[in-house]
Amino acid sequence: MPVEPRPTDQRELWRRLRADKDQYAREQLVLQHAPLVKWVAGRIAATLPPHVEEGDLISYGMVGLTSAVDRFDPSRDVRFETYAVTRIRGAIIDELRSQDWVPRSVRARAREIERTHSQLEHRLHRAPTDEEMADALGVTVRDFQDSLLQVSQATVHALDEMWSVSDASGDQVSLLDTIEDERAEDPEAMLADQDLRDQVGDAIQRLPEREKVVIALYYYENLTLREIGEVLGVTESRASQLHTKAVLRLRARLAGGEAELA
Repeated sequence: MPVEPRPTDQRELWRRLRADKDQYAREQLVLQHAPLVKWVAGRIAATLPPHVEEGDLISYGMVGLTSAVDRFDPSRDVRFETYAVTRIRGAIIDELRSQDWVPRSVRARAREIERTHSQLEHRLHRAPTDEEMADALGVTVRDFQDSLLQVSQATVHALDEMWSVSDASGDQVSLLDTIEDERAEDPEAMLADQDLRDQVGDAIQRLPEREKVVIALYYYENLTLREIGEVLGVTESRASQLHTKAVLRLRARLAGGEAELA
């Protein structure tokens, strides 16, 4: 009796996995999308201290990829790659947080910078300059910029995490996970999603021009900080500082917005 050839076409693999719980199909889908893990791990590794091994990040990311394969619904109008990248990044970040590898002093400094930025922006009605931030923090501009570099290694939060939510188990999941059926979306969830995205979009538009460019190139064009530095004509360290300032500004503004709503 001839043996039926095992499928490699993704549509057929998804069909077999969902209909028959075919473990071969599951393994093949994980293997075919494994390059996504290396790509995400490489981007995160570029923002972390040298002692954090990229190989470890890849192993954490594979857990996220496997979870994505198990939970993905091909009937949704969402590309698997988009869905998987969110889960891979989330798995890596969750593991890094559980290890608490960031010194408490750096976390405290990040919170202090966020708080100071929020206060200055509220008072000045514009984004504060490095000089104004340094003066408010009681440090030199050089010390402030050095702090940004330290904080950048602790800021592994992706921009898309700003509109993530918690599921019933308390895990952070993308809002993509909360949509049961594109033809029958929960109106309340849609409104909440759109409102939060509008807030993020408005906060991005209010960023200083160079920081806005960094956000666009990093999150939408998928450039590395080194490549962004080349585009802007600055060093990779300066590009990292600009990225960190932009993310801290966004987090401070969103936190302020939430406080106002409350």
